[in-house]
Amino acid sequence: MLLAVIRFLLGPKAADRMVAFDIMTVSSIGLIGLIALNAGRMIYLDIALVYGLLSFIGVVIIGRYIERGL
Repeated sequence: MLLAVIRFLLGPKAADRMVAFDIMTVSSIGLIGLIALNAGRMIYLDIALVYGLLSFIGVVIIGRYIERGL
């Protein structure tokens, strides 16, 4: 995840930053899942699901912007 943060900050192109953002969100969703497992609280899985959906929408919007502009 640290490497993804570095690529997000220093990425020479917008596509590099988009991929790094996607890696960070997937890692965060996995971390939320592990926290839900350790805490025994299933509400965290709902939060991870919503976060994943918002992340997917964000990546699609950024990808469309990079490809042809809004």
